[in-house]
Amino acid sequence: MLDHKVVLVTGASSGIGRAIALHCARAGADLAITYRSNQPGAEATAGEIRSLGRRVEVIRTDISRPADIARLATRLREAFERVHVWINNAGADILTGEGGRLDRLKKLDLVLAVDLRGTVLASWAAVDLMRAQGGGAIINMAWDHVTLGMAGENPGLYSAAKGGVASFSKSLAREVAPDIRVNILAPGFIETAFGEGADPKFHQKVIELTPLARWGTPDDVAAAAVFLASDDAAFLTGQMIAVNGGVVM
Repeated sequence: MLDHKVVLVTGASSGIGRAIALHCARAGADLAITYRSNQPGAEATAGEIRSLGRRVEVIRTDISRPADIARLATRLREAFERVHVWINNAGADILTGEGGRLDRLKKLDLVLAVDLRGTVLASWAAVDLMRAQGGGAIINMAWDHVTLGMAGENPGLYSAAKGGVASFSKSLAREVAPDIRVNILAPGFIETAFGEGADPKFHQKVIELTPLARWGTPDDVAAAAVFLASDDAAFLTGQMIAVNGGVVM
């Protein structure tokens, strides 16, 4: 599905980003992947990609920093004749670890800087690159509940950032068509570090609320990403696909 294509995946050292990169490699793509701090995880992802016979470039990038995004675009121009797909997966973790212990103002600043502003800056860089190379496809990551809402501090913060990503992406899709397609993936409850560490009662409640009766996996999201990246989605732009088992329809 992605033979002879080059795909960039930001934040590919673990979780959903790692799964997307591996699925793209299995579909025939060569990869560039980024990480901010988890170099061992990024190198492990790269090792698996190489074991599939695909090329991969590993680039340290903090997408909240314009200078880092500029360096990323330069590296891509130097390393590849063309980048066909740019997937903005990197995001801030305000649910687990150090990020989960921040106060709400610092959490807000973090998700706005990384998830929203970082996605906007990276999308602009992708457009500049693709316009010079003959077009392409951009995939941005939102959240299924931005269309419905969810009570709570963390959901409210994610709604502010990911809702902005969704709206921005739709506007960008209109601006850059027909040469560049822009679509949105909106995962729901996915078994990443947050899901794996969730309270058992909450974990079961999610299953009961989900028509398909399970949590999603990074592979579920990755399969949808490969579709949007492929020529099978050639007539799709400005669309948001919710990968969530039907929790939000």
